[in-house]
Amino acid sequence: MYKKNIREKKHRLDPELSKGEAIISFTLCIKDRKVLFNGYNIFKTFETVLLNELVDFDCSAYVYLFMPDHLHLLLSGNNPDSNIKKCLDMFKQKTGFWLSKNNESVKWQKDYYDHFIMSEENLDIHINYILNNPVRAGIVRYWKEYKFKGSTIYNLDEWD
Repeated sequence: MYKKNIREKKHRLDPELSKGEAIISFTLCIKDRKVLFNGYNIFKTFETVLLNELVDFDCSAYVYLFMPDHLHLLLSGNNPDSNIKKCLDMFKQKTGFWLSKNNESVKWQKDYYDHFIMSEENLDIHINYILNNPVRAGIVRYWKEYKFKGSTIYNLDEWD
């Protein structure tokens, strides 16, 4: 019987690109696409960890949005010493530990999707794409109705 050698996908971006004042879009999925983020308490628990890690690693979030089975983040470093990947990895580690203690049937998917943002124009496209994810999924009719989102840079109530 022929057996394929299946290799785990490595991060697409070189970790060096996540240092400094870069802007990177991430998508983290729950393993087996199980629903996790469907209530305010779980959102607030994970948002609090995210906000603490952003402070610890001197990073900012243009936008973050928790869909039922995945999370979109658009993060930036605030200075040359910032490390966006380490910030994200620590968030994932701490929330993964929380899951192991509070909901052991749910885990993060091992890897995540990352994309380096090259220009201001691409930044606006990505922000709009993330904010409209619950609309495309049929959860809400207008993105501002969706509650499980935030930003450390913008007041999203004023975003158009």
